[in-house]
Amino acid sequence: MPPTSRAPNHGGPAQHGHWFLRLHRRLLTSVVGLAWNRGREMELMHRAMGFAALSFLTLVPLLVVVAAADLARGEGFARWLVHGLGVSEVSEEEIERLFGMPGQALQRTTALGLAALAAFGVTFASAVQTGYERVWDLPPARWHTMWRHVVWLAVLVFVLLLFVTAPSPEESSAVETALVAAGDAIGAFIFFWFSQRLLLCGRIRWRALAPGAAATALGLLGLRVFSQLVFSPLIASNAVTYGPFGTVLVLQSWLVGVGFVVYGAALVGRLVHEQRVRRRLTDDGLN
Repeated sequence: MPPTSRAPNHGGPAQHGHWFLRLHRRLLTSVVGLAWNRGREMELMHRAMGFAALSFLTLVPLLVVVAAADLARGEGFARWLVHGLGVSEVSEEEIERLFGMPGQALQRTTALGLAALAAFGVTFASAVQTGYERVWDLPPARWHTMWRHVVWLAVLVFVLLLFVTAPSPEESSAVETALVAAGDAIGAFIFFWFSQRLLLCGRIRWRALAPGAAATALGLLGLRVFSQLVFSPLIASNAVTYGPFGTVLVLQSWLVGVGFVVYGAALVGRLVHEQRVRRRLTDDGLN
């Protein structure tokens, strides 16, 4: 018998597979796909966890002493964390109980101990520099650029001191809270724009670093909102279940989120810059 003719199958598995391959290829070449692949290459999550560990072991002790020296307010490092996390009143009490009274840290710190804390803080600045270099695929900076770590650490402490001078949401109206949030975002943009330029030793232009600084500021603002919704209740519940150790676990998780935003936003900024340069070159070629 002659073979019967069949109508073409426009929705067969082959065409569906072709459609899936096109979608997969488009996702890989998009900013999201490129960010995912490059984030895996630079081990973004591992770097964020290293950021959290180093900041808790090296930067936090230094900030505790520096905050205790702020005798005008006398509220110490706990106030810094409360502002950064945006926690509730119950969680605020747990944080203050964890870090104790501000005056105790200042009274029990010797000159040698303060020098050691400063050295550890410089080590943290070096780790942040290494992360930025991996984002931009740059070779490690030379040893004579270590003065940049000291400058960056001093600027960081100054920025944090300015950050806690802002009124808390409980003490201000809705308009003042919105203005403070906008000011924090602008300040974060300027700080991380300057930080990338300083720690990368001027090897990347200001214009190329602007998208990463903007993404970092927006990411930290989003992390603050996320902290109010998630981390604040966790601090209260974990303090009941695990005691002070539960509060430490939540703070460490929050620092991982900060590290992920700092490095991830810089990576997104690089991809946005590359897309902008590629588009400009394409437009110039067409003209």
